[in-house]
Amino acid sequence: MLRSVETSVLSIAFEEHGPPEGKPVLLMHGFPYSPRSYDRVCPALAERGFRTIAPYLRGFGPTRFLDPDAMRTAEQGATCEDLLEMIDALKLDRPIVVGFDWGGRAACCAAAIAPERLGGLVSCWGYNILGRPNTAPLAPEWEHQLWYQYYLHMHRGRMMLEQNRRGFCRYLWTQWSPTWTFDEAEFEAAADAFDNPDFVDIVLHFYRWRAGLVSGDPRYQALSLQLEQRPEIAVPTVILHSDQGISPPMRPGDREKFTAAYSYVELPGIGHSPPQEAPEAVIEAVMQLAR
Repeated sequence: MLRSVETSVLSIAFEEHGPPEGKPVLLMHGFPYSPRSYDRVCPALAERGFRTIAPYLRGFGPTRFLDPDAMRTAEQGATCEDLLEMIDALKLDRPIVVGFDWGGRAACCAAAIAPERLGGLVSCWGYNILGRPNTAPLAPEWEHQLWYQYYLHMHRGRMMLEQNRRGFCRYLWTQWSPTWTFDEAEFEAAADAFDNPDFVDIVLHFYRWRAGLVSGDPRYQALSLQLEQRPEIAVPTVILHSDQGISPPMRPGDREKFTAAYSYVELPGIGHSPPQEAPEAVIEAVMQLAR
């Protein structure tokens, strides 16, 4: 069922399944994906008595800004605050939060900032909070992997998103999940969410902000400075770590960032979207945290 809720900045659209009294599970998608990433996860969790809530992130699907003049940004402070305000607006009692890519970053940030408001965290790949922009070159193999970010720093990137965003995003799916043969109808269903009028500005600002090329929204400055310190996460956590595409390895010291109950699960042969490529692992992770 498609519903919406208002926060201080957004009208957030979300899809809900399962009994209203069930343990809430928030399922956060990334770029370039949508709640369709969880189509294999939500029914299975609902059958087990969970209440699943899969929001459309800012810039995706029916989610809209309340203020037409608000900065179109998806910096980590913004998506973190969106998630926490959604928890409050829906009066959710310590939900389990699942996330990958942008959604994984929002989930990790919320868990670090307000651990008392989350009942558990399923993070695809690991500790996903960004420090200050690093302009020094990475290893050549990682510079190659991040070509799409550099491309989106240019005017040609804007033109691509304006003129052929589906073709561009479909290509990213093939690059980021090289072992997954997805159904074309599955991609097209997800790609409907890219027709949001703020999609282009949100995507471009995020990757330019991440590189330190543009400033963030002053509204989130204090929170952003707090997150740049890469705080610890004191929430029970399951890490799902895939090894294909652009899924980065755990960095030295990241394990020590998790100070509560912790479990690490390898997903060999899985790419950038574990909820679509390995839904059983996501379901099991939620079940583990709920026990």
